[in-house]
Amino acid sequence: MTAVAAAPLHATIPSPPQGVWTLGPLPVRAYAVCILIGIVVAVAWTVRRYVARGGSAETVIDAAVAAVPAGIVGGRVYHVITDHEKYFGPGRDWVDVVKITNGGLGIWGAVVAGGLAVWAVLAWKRLPLAPFADAVAPPILLAQAVGRLGNWFNQELYGGPSASPWALEIYRRVTDTGAVDQMNGHSTGQVIATVQPTFLYEIVWNVAVVLLLVWADRRFRMGGGRVFMLYVAGYTFGRFFIELIRSDPATTVLGGVRINNVTSAVVFVVAVVLLVLTRGRRRESPAEVAGAARP
Repeated sequence: MTAVAAAPLHATIPSPPQGVWTLGPLPVRAYAVCILIGIVVAVAWTVRRYVARGGSAETVIDAAVAAVPAGIVGGRVYHVITDHEKYFGPGRDWVDVVKITNGGLGIWGAVVAGGLAVWAVLAWKRLPLAPFADAVAPPILLAQAVGRLGNWFNQELYGGPSASPWALEIYRRVTDTGAVDQMNGHSTGQVIATVQPTFLYEIVWNVAVVLLLVWADRRFRMGGGRVFMLYVAGYTFGRFFIELIRSDPATTVLGGVRINNVTSAVVFVVAVVLLVLTRGRRRESPAEVAGAARP
């Protein structure tokens, strides 16, 4: 964790005292719990949205069974590739690559790998992809918002020093032996920094875009994958600016630009172009969603 100079203390947001609890010999990590809650919420809401479009709950469950593990693997692979210095080189242990409960999932890799898994399931069932993508878009983004709470418990992915009323307190954490361990330890009560809570900014932005997606979907009866395109455009737009605030170490390209900024900008442009090119698409009929209209 990068050291950050402490700001004057006042009304601030506290971090949780710890992010890991033990249940007998089993460690329970808040980061993993947040991800699991997000997945459950996303699947349940997707079932409602997809069934309302004419699809079946069984299809959603089958897609989730394939997409969840694929998304976790894809998200981890993206994170390891873009932050390889954390896992390889002098003083690093490559075994940490598989310790996903410690944090570190890249949304880009998760969406791509999970999307490919969903595409494979729907292709096998001979069902169209676009209606499912439109049904799953708001739930995915809501799940991302829930998952970001895990970063709060881990005291990670924050910005620079802040004296704002919503600044986040970062505590010194130690293990039972007294060793400093910001990830797995428990708080001593000592505030070592007050910083920009970028995880909170992303949660608020994600929820706002979720509301936009639901409104636009109902108002314009969007179809043909356009809800998903709007999700991608909305998320990447906010992520670009939030990424500018973050102060944690990250892989940079193009002379010092964070790679997530480049990815956000490129994906945003692609999503907007696709939205423009597909503006004439209509929402699919229930028969088309169910695959009845396909040869």
